[in-house]
Amino acid sequence: MAPTDETAQVTPEASPPGTTPPAGPPAGGAASGSRMPRWLPRAMVLALALYACFQFGSWAFQQLTGLLINILIAFFLALAIEPAVSRMATRGMRRGLATAIVFFAVMIASAGFVTLLGSMLAGQIINIVEDFPRYLDQVINWVNSTFNTELSRLDIQDSLVHSDWLRKYVQNSATGVLDVSAQVLGGLFQLLTIALFSFYFAADGPRLRRALCSVLPPARQAEVLRAWEIAVDKTGGYIYSRGLMALISGAAHYVLLATLDIPNAPVLAVWVGLVSQFIPTIGTYLAGALPMLIAFTVNPWYALWVFIFVVVYQQFENYMLQPKLTEKTVDIHPAVAFGSVVAGTALMGAVGALIAIPAVATLQAFLGAYVKRYDVTDDPRVHGHRRRGSGVALARVRRLLGRRTGTGAEDASA
Repeated sequence: MAPTDETAQVTPEASPPGTTPPAGPPAGGAASGSRMPRWLPRAMVLALALYACFQFGSWAFQQLTGLLINILIAFFLALAIEPAVSRMATRGMRRGLATAIVFFAVMIASAGFVTLLGSMLAGQIINIVEDFPRYLDQVINWVNSTFNTELSRLDIQDSLVHSDWLRKYVQNSATGVLDVSAQVLGGLFQLLTIALFSFYFAADGPRLRRALCSVLPPARQAEVLRAWEIAVDKTGGYIYSRGLMALISGAAHYVLLATLDIPNAPVLAVWVGLVSQFIPTIGTYLAGALPMLIAFTVNPWYALWVFIFVVVYQQFENYMLQPKLTEKTVDIHPAVAFGSVVAGTALMGAVGALIAIPAVATLQAFLGAYVKRYDVTDDPRVHGHRRRGSGVALARVRRLLGRRTGTGAEDASA
């Protein structure tokens, strides 16, 4: 009986001799190499989550950069007034009240100085505006006599009033009033923020130290407290050195201004001393501009003398006075102080230049405790002197090398 289609078995076709039949799919269906590892989806999700966290952290840091800088400034200001607050607190006064008294004293002194300086500056501006026609006539007469011209003040005023440059300048000034107002309000808000954080850091200093030490083991607590104490000492020394340099600068400029009979010489001297020392980068230029302007109202040549004195004194302060005072009060090498100011300016601008020296001094003093030091050998070379027999030994070495070179040359010629 012939087999039916259902029961018939399909036999593979006979392969030619010497060949192997094609391999069929492995048992179990699809190839094992096409299967996705189980850890790959989780790794991809983790990588995406880390990338998202990094992007969010970068965005948040950029948005909070201004606040972080204000907190950093407030922290160093709190360290600066810490000795005065602690001295008053040890005498039985509440720490909050002591901090308020220190802040109130600083605010009264600042407000009195700004009021006195503003009234003086307003009076000088009025004098300059009233005497401006006389200054203009002097300049026009000098130009006419020097270059044989026939200029007149009325013609110059007429050309200035009807010039396109003046019209565009007035329009730009009118549109920039809102920007200036916004910057002033932003500066006041920033100043208020720094003052509030400084008050809290100074008033709640012990509580802040206890909160920080509560999350650290005892050995680390001692290190944190020691670092805090070093920071207070170095910041206080830095403020002391700046105040001393401001006093010296103010006295030197007062002698010059009094000699030239410039009005309001004491106020101008205090202005130069404070602004040049406590406003980094551009403080020197701001400090010297006002005395030059006032001196110009007395005599234009006096303004030139003030400019020359400011430049010369600034060089003396940068290369002679400041390195010595910084080395004694902050205990930091002058080259390190200069490099720290440059690095702080590059990283954080004017704020970095202001806090760079106390920050580097604190870090140097803290790390110095963990560096093992040894006694230096009594060698003349340590003090920059050469040893006595070094010249004779060097001459012997040179003669020996010369003999060997001559012997080698004779052998080569033979």
